[in-house]
Amino acid sequence: MAVRDFSIGELAQRAGCTVQIIRHYEKIGLLPETRRTSGNRRIYSEDQASRLVFIRHSRELGFSLDDIRQLLSFSDQPDQSCEQVDTIAREHLADVQERLTRLRSMERELKRMVHECGGGKVAECRIIEVLADHS
Repeated sequence: MAVRDFSIGELAQRAGCTVQIIRHYEKIGLLPETRRTSGNRRIYSEDQASRLVFIRHSRELGFSLDDIRQLLSFSDQPDQSCEQVDTIAREHLADVQERLTRLRSMERELKRMVHECGGGKVAECRIIEVLADHS
C-alpha cells in the first residue's frame, strides 16, 4: 500500500481548516515541522494529517490548546494509563456544563425581556430599561 503525502493546501482541505491554521499549529508546536521539497514546499504525511484532524476535532469540542498539547503527548504514549486523559476530559465537561447553565440563565432573561416588550416607543421599551438597570 502506497503512503500518501499531502501539500499544505490538500491537508487544509482534508482537515477543514485554513493553511494559516496549519502554519500556526506548526509554529506553536502542535504539529511537528514537516519535510520540504527541493522547492521548499511543505509535504505532510498521513500521520501528520491524522494529528491535524485530532487537533481540529479537539478544538471543535472546545478543548484549549494547552489541553490538546497534553492530550497529544498522551496519545504519543499509547501504553500509558488514560487516567490523566480522563481528568482533562472531565474538567472540560464540567466547564462546558457550567457555561451551559449560564447560557440557559441568559436565555431565560432574554426571553423575559422580549416577552415584556410592548413594541411601542423606545422611551417605554422594557428591553432598554432592563439593560440599563444592571443592579
